[in-house]
Amino acid sequence: MTEETENKKKIMKEYSDKLAKLGMDLSKIQFSYKVEEKTSKEYWQKRIESFEEYNNKALEYYNQVFSLIKVTNKEESERFLLQISKFRQLGSSLMEIMEKIKENPSIINSKDRQQSQWSREIKNNITEQSNKCLHHERDMNSYFRDFYEKHLKDILE
Repeated sequence: MTEETENKKKIMKEYSDKLAKLGMDLSKIQFSYKVEEKTSKEYWQKRIESFEEYNNKALEYYNQVFSLIKVTNKEESERFLLQISKFRQLGSSLMEIMEKIKENPSIINSKDRQQSQWSREIKNNITEQSNKCLHHERDMNSYFRDFYEKHLKDILE
């Protein structure tokens, strides 16, 4: 093996170890994208804080995935970087919707028969945005698993 190949392997191993640690940290947070019809400001404040913590750690995780991919394939890493950017945008949108609900938590209550059009739209938006975030994150993880199997598994084991 050449010195350059050996260096790449060493860097990949370091990135992989860091990624494993971030993955464990991320799993401890246990954020769920499931939308609950809770109508207290405190619930939505805690939900926002939990999502911020999860989202920040997830971005750290996906940036580490990007770094690992970049060592082996620059073109694929750039594609993954676009996915990270979309994840960031989806997370920001979800955060904005949760902030609106926190300001007026009764809009999430489906039993309210006098809900305004605005309230129904917000409720639909949070469900839709949560689903988009969940599916995008699943796609990112699936993409990385496939990449790992094809390009990294033999090198790192």
